[in-house]
Amino acid sequence: MLMFRGFLWIGSGNARWLVLAALLLGTLKSRYVLDKTAQKTLNRIKDFSGSKCCGAVYSWKTWLLVMVMMGSGIAMRTFTRPGMIIGTLYMAIGWALFLSSRHGWKQWLHQIRHD
Repeated sequence: MLMFRGFLWIGSGNARWLVLAALLLGTLKSRYVLDKTAQKTLNRIKDFSGSKCCGAVYSWKTWLLVMVMMGSGIAMRTFTRPGMIIGTLYMAIGWALFLSSRHGWKQWLHQIRHD
């Protein structure tokens, strides 16, 4: 949804180069920030024993990060008019989240093959 909104807010025409910029920024965020968090989360899930609350998947630090990111998005939409800059940020963040999700999918496929 972030990428779709971002794409629409970037608009057509000469601004389409911002999609490439967003993908580059998102790849960097995925590689240097979110991949580490994804790996920590997967390790946390592997270490679970017994029944756990669904929310226990993430640490409090990660939940705080999610809330800050959501709050930032709401604040940006509230105090600014959506456009190319916010669209580029949304595309970059959406791409970073999507790209880092590969770790979870990879673990899931590995688990299916070995069960």
